[in-house]
Amino acid sequence: MCIFCRIIEGSAPSHKVYEDEHTLAFLDIRPISDGHTLIVTKAHVDMLEDLDTIHSEALFRTLYRRLGPIQRAMDAPAASIGINNGREAGQLVPHIHIHVIPRATASKRVLSDAVSRIKPRGPEYFQDVAEMIRKEIKAR
Repeated sequence: MCIFCRIIEGSAPSHKVYEDEHTLAFLDIRPISDGHTLIVTKAHVDMLEDLDTIHSEALFRTLYRRLGPIQRAMDAPAASIGINNGREAGQLVPHIHIHVIPRATASKRVLSDAVSRIKPRGPEYFQDVAEMIRKEIKAR
């Protein structure tokens, strides 16, 4: 079972910021920026093109509805949004997911070379950031 499926079922820890019937959003444990959130489908599917219509629509609906609250919670006017579709594209976990990376300043870096800039974070960081995002989601 992949790590995202374990997070979905509750057997692996995470800092959830949103959940509905078909999707889950939680903080990336190796954030590229504050508020770096992953949105996953609850169906275990490796590649975007293999998602059924229900999960595809739910995945992008969650992105559409939660993007603004994530940016506002991090006081970021923009976000990088990315999908690494397959191992060769840099997908580290074989379960389709969308990266939402809040951006406060312009950056020329893309997802694939941003890994070198990841800084370790303590548990308090994740608790605080997750609460900020959940609060902003509830406000809307």
